[in-house]
Amino acid sequence: MNAPTFNSRRSPVYGRNGIVATSQPLATAAGLEILARGGNAADAAIAAAAALNVTEPTSTGIGGDMFALYFDSDSRRVTALNGSGRAPSDLSRDRLKREDLLADELPPFHAHTVTVPGACAGWCDLHARHGSLPLSNILAPAIKLAEEGFPVAPITAHFWSRGVDRQLRSAPNGHELTIEGRAPKAGELFRNPGLARTFKAVAEKGKAAFYESEIAEAIVNVIRESGGCMKLDDLAAHTSTWEEPISVDYRGLRVYECPPNGQGITALIALNILEGFDLAGLDSLSPEKLHLMIESLRLAFADARWYVSDPAFNNLPIAQLLSKDYAVQRRNLINTQYATRNTQFDSPTSFSNTIYLSVVDGMGNACSFINSNYMGFGTGIVPKGWGFTLQNRGHNFSLDPNHPNCLAPRKRPYHTIIPAMVTRVPRAERRASEVEAQGEGETLFASYGVMGGFMQPQGHVQVLSALHDAGLDPQSALDLPRFCIEAEKSGGEVAIEEGIPQATFDQLGKMGHPVRWVSGYERALFGRGQVILRDAETGVLCAGSDPRADGCAMTLG
Repeated sequence: MNAPTFNSRRSPVYGRNGIVATSQPLATAAGLEILARGGNAADAAIAAAAALNVTEPTSTGIGGDMFALYFDSDSRRVTALNGSGRAPSDLSRDRLKREDLLADELPPFHAHTVTVPGACAGWCDLHARHGSLPLSNILAPAIKLAEEGFPVAPITAHFWSRGVDRQLRSAPNGHELTIEGRAPKAGELFRNPGLARTFKAVAEKGKAAFYESEIAEAIVNVIRESGGCMKLDDLAAHTSTWEEPISVDYRGLRVYECPPNGQGITALIALNILEGFDLAGLDSLSPEKLHLMIESLRLAFADARWYVSDPAFNNLPIAQLLSKDYAVQRRNLINTQYATRNTQFDSPTSFSNTIYLSVVDGMGNACSFINSNYMGFGTGIVPKGWGFTLQNRGHNFSLDPNHPNCLAPRKRPYHTIIPAMVTRVPRAERRASEVEAQGEGETLFASYGVMGGFMQPQGHVQVLSALHDAGLDPQSALDLPRFCIEAEKSGGEVAIEEGIPQATFDQLGKMGHPVRWVSGYERALFGRGQVILRDAETGVLCAGSDPRADGCAMTLG
């Protein structure tokens, strides 16, 4: 298959009765089906997430983790759900040392990188608090897709093939996600009866079917067969957590992220820094604007690489990191004419994959939802007969005993996946520090996100600036070419997407940024986003879906 050229044009999608935006048309259709049945944003988001588990297992699954932000139109408040799992209780640095696995990092696809899958509990807990339809109705579209089969989308087929070569071919039971040992081709039907069986069990018995029954036994058995140490108690003890979201005021908008162990704080730190520059007066793809963004994000990552960890194990100075005074200090470190390369972060950026979806219903409720296996198919390990792979999120633990994110039993790792939500803040409610309680009278501005490993906070900043500073519509903001700062261990280059002017590329190089061009399928590096805006006066919704994926935004009308 030829690499995509990304030269087509999409219009933004408008509607009033609800919009679903995902990376797969069949998943978007599943979410719309639930909205049409009277479901709300939470119901539709879970339906779309389950359908994506079927249609894009290269990125997501019930064997991974999830996070969500939910805007309730009645209370006008945002709630944050952390659906990430923890390390097994028997996994420690000492164990890795005994097994001769103590190095700079764990092998990426080893069974020890499997943390407890948090997605299933997250779906069920989101449904319990905010859902309205029975879970059996919500999962029905995904069950049908898994049983009857679906035609595989082109970009998904490409990454499926890569995942077969990298993980599935050698992983225990990985063949369950292949067609006689190979990846399905674009347009070829793929059926997953094992996953349908999983969803039916969850639809009938809820999260207990996943964490305390046959599925749990299959998970533990295959992990132990693969050299891991997870126990049934680890699964049974798992809980999601409802948390107060963190936020900053950015030019009259309040931008919400989930708190650590997620990396959403990175985007908020960068936005605080950027607020001191006149970005609206700069062209979106000018070297001056990209330079300021790159420098602000480097500073934000320098903080995040140290502080982001499981808050149950560490006291994190979130209020200080998100204060406007701290932003001034960090902003003063930026040379507007030249790159500063002493703000390094050492985190892998390669081949991570995720799905992000957004739903806003006709009542104005919004669900910003993200789900991931981490590196494509995760470990590629499949609990026999259940049709899903197990994530490798534990690869994100540090093995440095002095680091806050160091591996420890039943600890959550630094997490890359981050949904975002943005509200309009009444002027009287704006604060110098935006980590206090939410203000009254906030209205929904946007439910959005950009997936893709350590690209995610970079995508959040670039897309929000395109929406708010440049005034672009959601589709134009997602179409805009992006940059991605890569890890220092891989050279610290700044990947520049084809479509950014050559003059900008050249000037960034002269300013001291180590830049490289990226095109074709490698553009997945820049993430894949979804955006839904809501007009506060008319209730009209406007949405876009990233052209770097197979999906779309669709409306009920």
